[in-house]
Amino acid sequence: MRLFRTRGRKGDARQLPSPPVSQAVALYKAGQYAEAEAEARAVARSLPRADSYAPLALSIAALATGAQGRHADAVATYDEALPTFGRIFGVHHWQTLKLRSDRAQELAALGRHAECEAECAAVARTADRGAGPEMQELAAATRNGLVFALNAQGRHPEAEALARKALAAHPEPDRLSLVLRLGLARSLNGQARHQEAMAEADRADDLRRSLPEEHRRPETGAVELAVATALLGLRRGTEARLRAAAAHDACLASFGPDHRRTVEARVLLDRIDSA
Repeated sequence: MRLFRTRGRKGDARQLPSPPVSQAVALYKAGQYAEAEAEARAVARSLPRADSYAPLALSIAALATGAQGRHADAVATYDEALPTFGRIFGVHHWQTLKLRSDRAQELAALGRHAECEAECAAVARTADRGAGPEMQELAAATRNGLVFALNAQGRHPEAEALARKALAAHPEPDRLSLVLRLGLARSLNGQARHQEAMAEADRADDLRRSLPEEHRRPETGAVELAVATALLGLRRGTEARLRAAAAHDACLASFGPDHRRTVEARVLLDRIDSA
């Protein structure tokens, strides 16, 4: 989902000025999260509070902060931006709802899974009543957050049912389908259906390889974690350790030591080593 849109008539060949958040968005997409955060915060400070790009800059800063594993700081930044989003765009606008959905993902990273579930469910209900492609995409994205929250609370059959329903409603081979497949694999691993989980992880891997690099990068290590968990459940510990170590190294390089996926990979490695 795009963070901003340029304006102009269809077919207008005139060069439009770049939005002030363009550089921060480009840095984020390139995986340069610290630089993206610094740029986005500088833009937010430089703009009048009434400028619609000021809260958008804060939202990019929050995304980049979370990608560095500073999940509590990310939630604080979302909380700072949310009132302004509501005032400028409206509480039911897709931009405001997306901000709430992104914030919920950070709540999950902090282990606040019941809060994540409640917020994703509320946003999904509002998005379902909306119209347009942004609302449809948002509804699917919040269901991915719900799948993660349900899995984290040990409610794996519920997570499986929701993931399958969301995938059926969103057949496009994109990043959203990728994360929904990974959520499905997680739910199957949680039910000790490890062979099925492995098959879903393989499908997710095929999909990942077909996506542009900027769409793959936020899911670094996720496929390897799903495969490693399935392999451990199938008592293939040596293979599981190799995949878990690869996930940990990749996440450490991309996100740092405190990111929730890096921590998850480290916990899985400890579990394998103590088995």
